[in-house]
Amino acid sequence: MAEWRSQAGLTKTALAEALGYTPQWISQVEAAKSIPSKEFAENLDTYFHTNGLFQRLWKRIIDTRYQAVLPPGFPEYQEREAEASQARIYQLTLVHGLLQTEKYIRAVVGPKQDPDTADRLVAERLKRQQILTRENPPYVWFTLDEAALRREVAEREVMCEQLAHILSLEERTNISIDVVPLSAGYYPGLAGSFTILGFTNAPDVVYGELGGQGMLIQDPRIVAKFAVTYNSLRGDALRVAESRALITKVMEEYG
Repeated sequence: MAEWRSQAGLTKTALAEALGYTPQWISQVEAAKSIPSKEFAENLDTYFHTNGLFQRLWKRIIDTRYQAVLPPGFPEYQEREAEASQARIYQLTLVHGLLQTEKYIRAVVGPKQDPDTADRLVAERLKRQQILTRENPPYVWFTLDEAALRREVAEREVMCEQLAHILSLEERTNISIDVVPLSAGYYPGLAGSFTILGFTNAPDVVYGELGGQGMLIQDPRIVAKFAVTYNSLRGDALRVAESRALITKVMEEYG
């Protein structure tokens, strides 16, 4: 942008006045200290008659930024997730991404991101959830800690909607959801969340995150240990009908 501005003989102040922004904003964008909006890119294309050049640059920035905010290892996991025939998922602190409503997702990803990146993250997560409702979907077992249901990451209305969404998904024949109650005390799952993906013609893999780093584990011995852990922690979970009653109870408390 600075090159186009200089070639047009414009100061930052002059360009700012022409486009309706402040000189400080122009300086921030040129110094790569602020992410431009799509509207700003469109205004630049209109002003400089650049036939969508700045919009293409904006999209590249957003795409790169989107990839940068994902935990290392997650893109590869996401590809494997789409191919899985079954998944065993344990979630300790938050409602799992495949179960999240749009408003819940936005509450989780929005505060730390610029609006364009947040919108992209929300859209990508909603698209990812389509594996649960597609033709020939995987069979998925979700085991949630009760703390994930009670952690108010958004307004109570949003939390109530989120829990209602979980109850509706649990009605699908390919989805099973149970909950480990707080009354269980200490149990193996407190070490952290993880997912075991199963495939028709390939070995199982495990995915987990620690310190912002995603880890896709393929070592059969380690995967087997996670399978044992999952079976063990499910022993601390309520039966499906009892779990449904607990989710309903927490939802009513939000309401």
